[in-house]
Amino acid sequence: MFEIIDLSQEIFSGMPVYKGLPEVEISMHSSHEEWEGITDAATVSPSVNRLALSEHTGTHVDALSHMSRQNRGQSIETMPLSMFYTEGICLDFSHKGFRELIEASEIAEACAKAGLEIRKGDTLLLYTDHYRKAYGSSNWVNGPGISADAARWLGSLEIAAFGVETMSPGVSGLSNREVHHICGELGFTHYENMINLHLLVGRGRFRFIGLPLKIRGGTGSPVRAVAVFEKG
Repeated sequence: MFEIIDLSQEIFSGMPVYKGLPEVEISMHSSHEEWEGITDAATVSPSVNRLALSEHTGTHVDALSHMSRQNRGQSIETMPLSMFYTEGICLDFSHKGFRELIEASEIAEACAKAGLEIRKGDTLLLYTDHYRKAYGSSNWVNGPGISADAARWLGSLEIAAFGVETMSPGVSGLSNREVHHICGELGFTHYENMINLHLLVGRGRFRFIGLPLKIRGGTGSPVRAVAVFEKG
């Protein structure tokens, strides 16, 4: 037996997106009524929807090629599936405020407090409660994030990825660009816009799954990220 916890945002028209990225538009391409030749139905229901969105919509993972010309050959479909199917841990940083940095020493302290260790190949999830505090508000863009030094330290531990609830892994204007570049340089990635991380805190290790779409040349992909706990 096992328990699956959904870590992914819904995708819908008009949802929040990172500044400068395409807005999400979901529209009906065809209906059941159209297919069946019904012209006087009181209700029309979609049989196929049309999606217009970027690769970096909602809960998504970045390709190593996303932010650096030096990594442009490492698009999403070239990255090994083992990067997206890992063991995982979640650490509590819910005390962090808007635009605060999370440093390497704080991650190490949180591990010690939780009795956990970051292992090679892990996915590390950072719970800040920013989704529940700010999603849909003007402060949604002002989430906490890791510092460049923390990103380089995580890379030295040879993790597969880390994940955050916020729209970016670092803090815009402070560390975000550097964090992206360090991920590409050191060969690990990150997930953004995660939810339900509060349901993982204090529960130890779990199986993490965040498989991307196989987009040729993709710079990232939406994912249906989940945590799986074995139940004895």
